[in-house]
Amino acid sequence: MSLANTIKAEARTLGFDAVGISRVADSGPPSAFSLQPDSSLPDPPPLFPHRLLSRLAEWLQRGYHGTMAWMTRDPTRRSDPQLVLPGCKSMISVGMNYYTNHRTDEQPGMGRIARYAWGKDYHTVMSQRLAQLEAKIADLAPGAATKAYVDTGPIMEKAWAQQAGLGWIGKHSNLVSAESGSWLLLGEILTTVDLEPDEPATDLCGSCTLCIQACPTGAIVEPYVVDARLCISYLTIELRDGREVIPNDLATQMGNRIFGCDDCLDVCPFNLRADATNEPAFTPTPLTLAPSLDALAQIGEKNFSTTFKESPLKRAKWSGLLRNVGIAQENRRRQKGSQAS
Repeated sequence: MSLANTIKAEARTLGFDAVGISRVADSGPPSAFSLQPDSSLPDPPPLFPHRLLSRLAEWLQRGYHGTMAWMTRDPTRRSDPQLVLPGCKSMISVGMNYYTNHRTDEQPGMGRIARYAWGKDYHTVMSQRLAQLEAKIADLAPGAATKAYVDTGPIMEKAWAQQAGLGWIGKHSNLVSAESGSWLLLGEILTTVDLEPDEPATDLCGSCTLCIQACPTGAIVEPYVVDARLCISYLTIELRDGREVIPNDLATQMGNRIFGCDDCLDVCPFNLRADATNEPAFTPTPLTLAPSLDALAQIGEKNFSTTFKESPLKRAKWSGLLRNVGIAQENRRRQKGSQAS
């Protein structure tokens, strides 16, 4: 068995549902970063570092990153793995299926939480296993350097996952797998080992626009392009400060969503092929399936920290969750008022 296949077999043994490898080509000296778009680039973007940089520049130039200022820090490094790990030759992309067959409680007075946050924090779950995979690579290739990330490093992970054959970037800008649908959490290991690459995935979205139509706020401004400032996931998780920072027209469209949004993912036809995960860490809790708005509105900061210690919901912080719950309660009162009239 080749070294690449041995590593991929080990990744699956560790519980990763998808794994693939892409080769990191030497792109030469990085070009100076400029917030000037390259209008000649096709959609979806190609996988060369300079072109990734140009696509990122275009997105940032439009201001679609909103208040996520960290996206603007050293974009050249973000687009080129060799600037993250000197001598990097290969990218090992992994994915974990987080889909479960559970259904949320949609009774009046309940909030809605994005599916990826129903169980334990995937950053912790995947990071621990990537560390084990790094140790295995060190045994197989002594002297090799590695660097692992789970949604936290300066890596355009969805683009590299497509290059490694895990799936393709759909029109909602998330990865879509022919096997797991829209329900893959991604991580990667950069390494100086030159590994045999896999075939890149082909975009199978075709003429389908269901995800674009499903977005409550019109955040998918064109196929493959999301304006984060309009996205409910951004509004409920990344955007800081109080109620005043969310315009009323967007707050109304948030409905009972208090952490994230799955609308564009739920409608993807490839989800019909998705099987439930075998990973116990992603099993939902009664709280995440049936989050009472009234109960959460009363949660104190200390109780919040204890309750969501191992949950992705801690990302929103106590103040952010209370703000989101308050908006959901506003929308519930408005709905009841319109029904009464």
